[in-house]
This record gives sequence, structure tokens and C-alpha cells, in this order.
Amino acid sequence: MKTSISYRYVHAHQPVAAEVAHHVAKLNRLLKSYEPDLVQLHGAFTQNSHSHREEHFFSINLALPTGSLHATGSGENPLGSCKQAFSELEGQLKKHQSLLRKDYEWKRKREMDKPSLE
Repeated sequence: MKTSISYRYVHAHQPVAAEVAHHVAKLNRLLKSYEPDLVQLHGAFTQNSHSHREEHFFSINLALPTGSLHATGSGENPLGSCKQAFSELEGQLKKHQSLLRKDYEWKRKREMDKPSLE
């Protein structure tokens, strides 16, 4: 997977980079079926200091051969926004892969009016 993360408004670079590396490794496990050269991950940290409190944002894009996914996270610190964005992206990725596998066709129907054996 090709990754590019912009750490422009991050003061404590080391813990945030470790958290990003952890989540990228988790995404790699989910993306085993794709060719590594065809998967691209772009992320950027931004900061909103115009309001009365400081807020950090992290936006992330995952480009796959079958589509592209986008997620954002916000929080009081860059670490929280990173966790929120990656968890949203993982949920989108799992849903995207289940649609590609057509899991909805294989789901068993519940038998509501099953006759009793009495």
C-alpha cells in the first residue's frame, strides 16, 4: 500500500506517527486481497483555531481498484482525531468488501411462520 500522511499541525509527531502506523498495519490485514501497488492511502492533519477552542481534524482517503473511501475525524488532540477517522474508515471498508462479496445474497432468511411440531 502506498501511503502519504501530512503531519502539518501536529506538535508531538512521534506518538501520532506510531498510532497511524498501527492503523495502517490493521488496514493491510483487511486489504490482503488487493494488489499492494493499486492501493493508495492519503491523510492530512488540519487544525481549526478560529473558534474559542482548538480543534484538530484528520481526513483520510483510501483509493482501491473497486472504489474510493473517505473518512474524517475531529478531536481536541491529533491522536483522538486519528483514531476516530481510522475507525470510521475500517467500518466503511468492511461494508464495501461485504457488498463486493455479495453477502446480502447469501444471508439466510428467517422462518417467521414455522409450523410447530405439537
